[in-house]
Amino acid sequence: MATSDNYELQDDQIPVFLINGFLEAGKTEFIKYTMAQDYFQTEGTTLLLLCEEGESEYEEAELLKYHTVAIRMEKETDFNEAYLSKLQAEYKPERIIIEWNGMWNQDDLYDGPMSEQELAKDQGRPANYALSMPESWVIYQVITIMDGSTLGIYINNNNMRSFLGQMLREAELAIVNRCDDVSSDQLVDFRRKIRAMGQGAMLILEDKNGEIQQDMLPEDLPYDLAADSIDLKPEDYGIWFVDCMDNPERYIGKKITFTGMVLKRRGMPSNEFIPGRMAMTCCAQDMTFLGFVTKGDPAVIAPYNTRDWAKLTATVSMEEREEYSGEGPVLELESIDRTGPIDDVVTF
Repeated sequence: MATSDNYELQDDQIPVFLINGFLEAGKTEFIKYTMAQDYFQTEGTTLLLLCEEGESEYEEAELLKYHTVAIRMEKETDFNEAYLSKLQAEYKPERIIIEWNGMWNQDDLYDGPMSEQELAKDQGRPANYALSMPESWVIYQVITIMDGSTLGIYINNNNMRSFLGQMLREAELAIVNRCDDVSSDQLVDFRRKIRAMGQGAMLILEDKNGEIQQDMLPEDLPYDLAADSIDLKPEDYGIWFVDCMDNPERYIGKKITFTGMVLKRRGMPSNEFIPGRMAMTCCAQDMTFLGFVTKGDPAVIAPYNTRDWAKLTATVSMEEREEYSGEGPVLELESIDRTGPIDDVVTF
């Protein structure tokens, strides 16, 4: 799947903007606002695929003004190549916006771990359905909209959280609006869980006055951030990982000690590996490995294989990396020793 910050569209490709969220989260208002912005104007046709009916609707004059054709998608399986190709031939869109139904399985659009195809394979049964899009359609940007006043209901419910995890996994931008009556402690909890589920997403919190400055939210880190060395308890690894992703400048030059599982990707340089932990971000079927690239002496790293467990100390630095599409945290190995596994997965 493409993302708008690291992918250049080919001439024959059509960008698909996937706007998701639960009913009444504010998806329609977001799309209306975006359509009216100067940077989003185009002479070509925008095909708007609507997957649910909310209280807010699109005015015909508004659609006409912005060269937009709205099509109602009655069911998830309307996303099939034959029907979508027919729409493409009829309207010849320059781009496509999908206002996704939050109760549909978004993983089906790009064969994610919770897609019907993957679940059927794991369960040894035929898939009940399949979604498909024309080859020229490229999911270019995923934006997730959440209502802060009701988010606690979804994010703390295992069934609903799995849908939220699907919407955040590939998100480039996540917006939590209507946070006026949400406590600072609750916002910190939301932020941590959202960042775990959507590691690549820029997170914005909003109230009636606009964007909430997240650096003003209270700290609740379970270790001393002022210390030069931090020895992480197993239960604190996930909190540290998310905070280091969000605020790497806090950790530059600090020595971090933790126990993790070794991962060596095929083709990795001999002086690199990734120590980390498996995390359950939304449900048992959706496990994610959380770890930072770590650099060290190849002779020291060589004896360790994928799935080995080790206790290590490393210093946090920053480096331009393809994984980050820019600069991000990299660990410089100080010491490493074999140890036994941690049975519990990271949870948020």
